[in-house]
Amino acid sequence: MISDKQFNKEIDIIIANAIREDVGDGDHSSLACIPEDARGSAKLLVKDEGIIAGIEFARLVFEYVDPGLELDIKIKDGSSVKYGDVCFYVSGLSQSILKSERLVLNAMQRMSAIATKTNEYVKLLDGTNTKILDTRKTTPGIRALEKWAVKIGGGENHRFALYDMVMLKDNHIDFCGGITKAIAKTKNYLRENQLDLKIIVEARNLSEIEEILQSEGVYRILIDNFNYEDTRKAVKLINGKCLTESSGGITLETAKHYAECGVDYISSGALTHSVYNMDLSLKAVK
Repeated sequence: MISDKQFNKEIDIIIANAIREDVGDGDHSSLACIPEDARGSAKLLVKDEGIIAGIEFARLVFEYVDPGLELDIKIKDGSSVKYGDVCFYVSGLSQSILKSERLVLNAMQRMSAIATKTNEYVKLLDGTNTKILDTRKTTPGIRALEKWAVKIGGGENHRFALYDMVMLKDNHIDFCGGITKAIAKTKNYLRENQLDLKIIVEARNLSEIEEILQSEGVYRILIDNFNYEDTRKAVKLINGKCLTESSGGITLETAKHYAECGVDYISSGALTHSVYNMDLSLKAVK
């Protein structure tokens, strides 16, 4: 997985690029009608219910736009919220608050939706030994935010990108010419390039799982698009020789059944690619 330093760098890039995109050569709406030295305050108002996420990100945005802005946090990331709750107050130069507003709202609305969805899976899997994972099915450019939201919701992050873990999926295997060959070439590549990366291998059927188990050094087997019965057989076949992960169209309706098959992880792209933003507003305090 990526380091905290790398992750923080990703967040910095997101903020800088988003402000560049939104502000350009100036927030002319604010510049036109609000005095440069005017001061005010605003509140982050919840108009929905779920798990709030992005409070800490909002702090970083306000700090980037104007270090003089003061944030009074009332509700922390990961908390349950309901309609009418106020998560924080921000005060300082009015122009700075308005310049930050849209990025804060866009990020927090999406992050909160992802955290809420993730938390539904976490609660559903409570009492099992299975953990919920995200995927790389994220919005281009803001992956760090979306994976941060998964963590806030109680889930765990899969690999961050192509560079921090090896995942040999069906296309890699087919292009390479087979599972055993793909694993062997991968291990040689990592050794020659002095890379310490975990290897995950996808299996499409029980025969492929048997073949994967013939090779050493596989960290996790991805049991992809298996039914419940075959998933149970796969877990029994693997028998703790490596970690197990179920994936492929798993929903809230089916996740508990896959967990009961004994897999260590369930990965779901739906955590990040199929959510509806939480309704939030940043309103001036008069």
